[in-house]
Amino acid sequence: MPSPRERMVVSAALLIRERGAHATAISDVLDHSGAPRGSAYHYFPGGRTQLLCEAVDYAGEHVAAIIDGADASLQLMDTLIDKYRRQLLKSDFRAGCPIVAVSVEAGEEHDRERMAPVVDRAAAVFDRWTDRIAARFIADGIPGERARELSVLA
Repeated sequence: MPSPRERMVVSAALLIRERGAHATAISDVLDHSGAPRGSAYHYFPGGRTQLLCEAVDYAGEHVAAIIDGADASLQLMDTLIDKYRRQLLKSDFRAGCPIVAVSVEAGEEHDRERMAPVVDRAAAVFDRWTDRIAARFIADGIPGERARELSVLA
């Protein structure tokens, strides 16, 4: 069984993908995860920003594992597209990618300074994903520059 800390990180990622980071409050994460009220600042002394950063890392690693598990470029693309298609259908098109949600909100003026670490984490996740996807494409014979261009679209 996952620890309260792990449940909170997963819950934050799930809530971000539906509501965005700005609308994901610690109280919502506690309710969603079932974690005890006092655990938020015990596990996340950096507060909401730390929790959101760890949720971004969790979501990033979840997708990175899918990328790393693919034996071929076509399988990788089929798997990623199918995963998000099923997620969108299951959520009635409410649950997207938490990394995209954070990135889209990055341009908003309010809370920009406090959200900067979260946005930086999201950018690092995108970089890791595109590097890994490009490596998969290159391994399948796509020339390096073209593989990098295509990885950004994936």
